[in-house]
Order: sequence, then structure tokens, then C-alpha cells
Amino acid sequence: MLELRPSCEHCNKALPPETTEAMICTYECTFCKDCVEQILNNVCPNCGGGFCQRPNRPKNNWRNNNYLGNHPASTIIKHRPLDVERHRDFAKAIESIPPNKR
Repeated sequence: MLELRPSCEHCNKALPPETTEAMICTYECTFCKDCVEQILNNVCPNCGGGFCQRPNRPKNNWRNNNYLGNHPASTIIKHRPLDVERHRDFAKAIESIPPNKR
């Protein structure tokens, strides 16, 4: 089950379940769209992979209890601000490689 984390790991911006601003990597590291585009350069600081928009979990029980009420978003905040300079050095070496080829 995808963990819907409540905030950006870098800037701690709130990312409620319905937002379209949440971006995730394959390990569900969660950042806001602004941080991914302006600071991370689409390079996850934890795995080196790229990001895609986090899907939204349905609010309504359309089928089989697969909805937000039955599988709520996480309330555990993983606020781990980056050392921006260190990340810039890390990302520089791989950001020109498309995420699907990293």
C-alpha cells in the first residue's frame, strides 16, 4: 500500500492526500513539486532516482473498500532537510542521465 506521507521531506510543506503537488520516487520518498524542480533537479537525494506525481487515493468507497477512509494517509512526518550544496554535487554527476536509465 502506497504510503501517503503528509509533508515534503525537505521543506516540510503540507502535502495532503488530495494535493497534486506531491512527488515521489520509487521508494516513496516524498517531496513537493517546487523542491523537486528547483532544488533536487529531479534527482532523489536518497536513491538517485527520478520523481513522478504521487497518485491520489479515492475519497469515496467506489469499490471493495479501497478508499482513503479505509486506508488513511500517514501522519508520520519525515522532515529531513537537505544540505543543498552536498545534494547539488551529488545530482550534478547523474542529473543528465534520464531517470529510467540511472
